[in-house]
Amino acid sequence: MPDSGRCEVLGRVPWRERVANARDIGVVFGQRTQLWWDLPVIESFELLRDVYRVPQADYARMRDELVPLLDLHPLLDVPVRQLSLGQRMRCDLVAALLHAPTLLYLDEPTIGLDAVSKLAVRDFILRLNRERGVTIILTTHDMDDIEMLCSRVMVINQGRILADGTLEGLRARVTRERWLIVDLLQPVEEVSDPDATVIRKDGRRVCLRFDPELISPAELIHRVTTKYATRDLFVQNPPIEEIIARLYEDMRC
Repeated sequence: MPDSGRCEVLGRVPWRERVANARDIGVVFGQRTQLWWDLPVIESFELLRDVYRVPQADYARMRDELVPLLDLHPLLDVPVRQLSLGQRMRCDLVAALLHAPTLLYLDEPTIGLDAVSKLAVRDFILRLNRERGVTIILTTHDMDDIEMLCSRVMVINQGRILADGTLEGLRARVTRERWLIVDLLQPVEEVSDPDATVIRKDGRRVCLRFDPELISPAELIHRVTTKYATRDLFVQNPPIEEIIARLYEDMRC
């Protein structure tokens, strides 16, 4: 039986079985690299193969599967120091997976990346989990990462777990509200409804907050479009940033 309160990774106590644990995990840091700065990318991969004692055939198979997924062929002979941040991050992801870990830790993997690189990294992470069954633990301050990637969310503040569950469960815990975003044909002085509250107004765009248990989205849309000439509208959940901020605020109260 495991000791009460003992922290295990893949059934092991990391500090007791350090080498065996390292063989089964991969780690990527957004602000650091495990690649050798002055070497071409492919030589860093070869060094990591040797570090993890990966058989040549297994290494070649994994390398040849991963490199096309992140479009790394043009980068393999480029020294790491010449890579852009987005290019390096893609190479670091492959480097962390060459020994076929079952658990991958990602620390701020999209920090500082341009929009195209972020999409590429996120798509790769999703495919890695769905197609290869790799368990991924992601730490990030980028709320878009959370919404696009995470099936389970943990919110931590000063070492305490404030929430642990699905994103929808987290939303439900904090608020039931939805937002109706309306783009008006003409600017108006005031938009009002007895069952909704205007929380933001920017030119012709108005954001109304409402509780779907008090008024359905369809009914609110009917009221607004009957009263105001509307060019476009849509309903959305409050942004995850808003949910997290409210959760922290509730804990301080």
